[in-house]
Amino acid sequence: MSTPLLENLLESRQTMLYQTYAKIHLDNIRDNLLAIREKVGPNVKICPALKGNGYGHGSIPLAHLAEEAGMDWIGVATVPEGMDIRKAGIKLPILKFSPAFPDEMSAALENDLTLAVIERENIQLLQETAKNMGKQARVHLKVDTGMGRIGVQPEGAPDLATFIEKQCPNLHLEGLFTHMPVADLADLDPFLYTENEIMEFKDILTQVNQAIGRDIEIAHCANSGDVLAHPNSWMDMVRPGIMIYGYYPDTSTSKTLYLKPGMSFYSRVSFVKKVKEGTPISYGQTWVAPRDTYIATVPVGYADGYNRLFSSRGRMLINGRSYQVAGRVCMDQTMLDLGPETDVKAGDQVVLLGQSGDQVISAYEWAEKLGTITYEVTTQINPRVKRYYE
Repeated sequence: MSTPLLENLLESRQTMLYQTYAKIHLDNIRDNLLAIREKVGPNVKICPALKGNGYGHGSIPLAHLAEEAGMDWIGVATVPEGMDIRKAGIKLPILKFSPAFPDEMSAALENDLTLAVIERENIQLLQETAKNMGKQARVHLKVDTGMGRIGVQPEGAPDLATFIEKQCPNLHLEGLFTHMPVADLADLDPFLYTENEIMEFKDILTQVNQAIGRDIEIAHCANSGDVLAHPNSWMDMVRPGIMIYGYYPDTSTSKTLYLKPGMSFYSRVSFVKKVKEGTPISYGQTWVAPRDTYIATVPVGYADGYNRLFSSRGRMLINGRSYQVAGRVCMDQTMLDLGPETDVKAGDQVVLLGQSGDQVISAYEWAEKLGTITYEVTTQINPRVKRYYE
């Protein structure tokens, strides 16, 4: 049965000039967003983090999806990320999670980006820029309550907020926020640390409100771990990141929502050959055939985001079966040990992330083998790997 989606995918296949590609499952990502909405309720704003090209999934299509799904804000890491989303026609407020450098400020304000602010000199420069442009810029004051990355120290927040409120007429202090470093961990000590951090942030908010003589409109501190396990953190807005894309921030995180993966990663077999026992494969000849076997070559490598650490350790799926990587992963190609008997042939689909038959390779598996986190797994898939949206 033909459907518009199937027709689009078939058309994409007909024009596909590189056989290594990713499918982005927009329905799954939408379901994850709506599950977050149901969890936090209608009165809490949601700011999906679309930084890092939407964690590798594509920020522009996901910005449109967020807008269509009734999200309230969009979060980015850089001014160009925000500009690209604006150029795509997105009207939602966009928050840059870190301050802008002086030479970025004009572009940020021209594109109506809301900026994080953390220290007086940068704030003064932003005030001058906004004044010269005839703009009223919205800012969110970032407080460092334990991350140790950026932010004003808690004791300095009231004074800095007062400076913005009283001496920066072209800046509107709209928000106050922080970021929790261990909210994703379920052990008792980090759980209690996060609960105490939330209470500290609420105390800082009270002090800031008293200092400026009004209530901050948007106070926010909840990342994915907080959304899942710390309802006290939700406040005026939550900022889910990795959970949007179908993964929990840590394997120990409370799984209070069912999440659906947002990406599958594919290639195709380019070549199959039979080799004799003792035949070395790939650079350095670190893998030698332990028996007569068939070797498949797949046109994917570390330039695509298939990490070189998968050399002789990773696996791929073909026709519902799992095959181990044979030898070193190359920049653009990787070899698989198919065994002494095989029906695999050139052109067969290869699954790097996703499902084939009852076999599944997840970003969790990649992260465990690579000694990293799912965030890096999806963001490291290179832009030359075209994304197809379904």
